[in-house]
Amino acid sequence: MVQAQPLQHVGNGAGKEDQAYFDPSAPPPFKIANIRAAIPKHCWEKNTLRSLSYVLRDVLVVTALVAAAIGFNSWFFWPLYWPAQGTMFWALFVLGHDCGHGSFSNSPLLNSIVGHILHSSILVPYHGWRISHRTHHQNHGHVEKDESWVPLTEKVYKNLDNMTRMMRFTLPFPIFAYPFYLWSRSPGKEGSHFNPYSNLFSPGERRDVLTSTLCWGIMLSVLLYLSLTMGPLFMLKLYGVPYLIFVMWLDFVTYLHHHGYKQKLPWYRGQEWSYLRGGLTTVDRDYGWINNIHHDIGTHVIHHLFPQIPHYHLIEAVLILYFTRNYCMSAYVI
Repeated sequence: MVQAQPLQHVGNGAGKEDQAYFDPSAPPPFKIANIRAAIPKHCWEKNTLRSLSYVLRDVLVVTALVAAAIGFNSWFFWPLYWPAQGTMFWALFVLGHDCGHGSFSNSPLLNSIVGHILHSSILVPYHGWRISHRTHHQNHGHVEKDESWVPLTEKVYKNLDNMTRMMRFTLPFPIFAYPFYLWSRSPGKEGSHFNPYSNLFSPGERRDVLTSTLCWGIMLSVLLYLSLTMGPLFMLKLYGVPYLIFVMWLDFVTYLHHHGYKQKLPWYRGQEWSYLRGGLTTVDRDYGWINNIHHDIGTHVIHHLFPQIPHYHLIEAVLILYFTRNYCMSAYVI
């Protein structure tokens, strides 16, 4: 366990600030129902047209950047294009991620269609990732059951080959880990996001996983065809480099949301773990003007506790919690 950390509470209206300490060895002094009750009902409402407007916005920006890259096709423009398009690929991923949580719309069919289009376009198997990400949310902070950035036991670490150790623990390799994770998961875990018979999935989920793998294969085939017709170097510049920047964004942000600032976050085992305790060990991050581009994914604690809340209500939900008089709750969640 880590040591207790000071957390500032919102002021009490008398010009003073209360101070409390987060003790990871003790259960939170409130229930998840207390947090849920403090969030207004409208924050849970999904507006399909509004969600689709974000998709339209991002697709238009991606299309405009592609058109500009084809039009200019110069080494002056490419260094400007790559980070911009890679960031937009990341924005598309976040919207597909919302589809996977069901926070995009109330229609499972629409969530699945939009999710497949967005995720397949950036070579992510929609259902395969959706299911493993659900496992992550349901078990965050649990050493044995969590799915993302789980700390390795000494036994697992000692059994890693030198190449795996380097790829996982030596910069900059970990920020390119995502495609490898999709194929073979993390060290110490077995399975693939593309294999319907992987132990990641139940028998009832195999058809969904197969559908997503086929969509992924179609997108890969399209990219290979374009490489043959437009040239592999051109496609590397147009799609390959932005894809790598998208992967960097994904791994970078995922790491930041699940690791502490100056002190390490706690991980739990057995009976000491709970959904609430696990969710409270995620971290909010402020990305400045990027927040709007990647749909406020930095508002991560509330998202982890209640992934059904649409991204455009997350900040409001946090602010309402912050300005309530339940200081103890806001200290944990903010």
